[in-house]
This record gives sequence, structure tokens and C-alpha cells, in this order.
Amino acid sequence: MRKRIIGPGPREVAAAEPGWIDLDLLAQVEITSEEADYPIESALIPGTGLGWRAAQPGEQTIRLLFDEPLSLRRIHLMFHEGEQERTQEFVLRWSPDGGQSYREIVRQQYNFSPPEATREVENYEIDLDGVTALELKIVPDISGGRAHASLAQLRVG
Repeated sequence: MRKRIIGPGPREVAAAEPGWIDLDLLAQVEITSEEADYPIESALIPGTGLGWRAAQPGEQTIRLLFDEPLSLRRIHLMFHEGEQERTQEFVLRWSPDGGQSYREIVRQQYNFSPPEATREVENYEIDLDGVTALELKIVPDISGGRAHASLAQLRVG
């Protein structure tokens, strides 16, 4: 997995399931931060850990830069929060020009209320051609709390 830490800027899906892109081979990932025990690989590559978690609280960015333009038909996201009640917002965007401009796919908020509501799973059917970058921005607590962003899974196909 090729990755790099960037500054802040303006397990249910098996690897063998057909149609998911092998991000380890076809993409580079940029992230604003990560905890050492929760690297981004564990959210992007099935079977490699418990998911990604940011090292600092506040808004975080995960950006996939594809080696070649791709056609995407589906996106799978899974978030998990077992400790803190909060409202999270995320924005998923794509770029046709290597990140020079972005187009929004979805913007969504979700309330985590442990122990009852601890998981958010989103599956999007899309029809995008020429995707050179995919960006996920996470605001872990829209009230401005000190929550750390996390992502259990991200799959694209």
C-alpha cells in the first residue's frame, strides 16, 4: 500500500467477492493522520485489521488517487463508534482530473448512540467514468467535540 500523510486541506465485504477493486495495487492513498494501531490499510484491504482511526480529533480526509482513470459502479462504507454519542457528517467526492476539481457524490449525517446505534453501513450504486481520485471527508462530531474520525471499511467497485 502506498500512502502519505497530508496536511488538512480546503468486515462484511470479502476480498474475494467479485467486482471490488484491489486498492493495494491500483491506488495511492493520502490521509490527514492515523493512529499507529489503526492504519488506513486496515480499512481498505480486507482482513488486515480493525479499520482506520485518526490520530487527532476533528475533520479528516482520506483520498484515493488511482493510477489510471477508473469506472466506478459501487461504493461501500462502514463506520463504527462503540463509545461516544455523537453526530458525524461525511462527504464523498470524486475527481475526473487528478484532484484539480471535485464533484460531490453524497453528503450525509448519522447519529451514533452507543450501545444501541454503533454502526453505519452505506452502499451506493453509482455510474462514474474517468475517476482519477475519490475523497472522503469526515467530521466526526458536528458539534465540535473532540471525537476522532474512524472508518471500518471502504470498498469500491
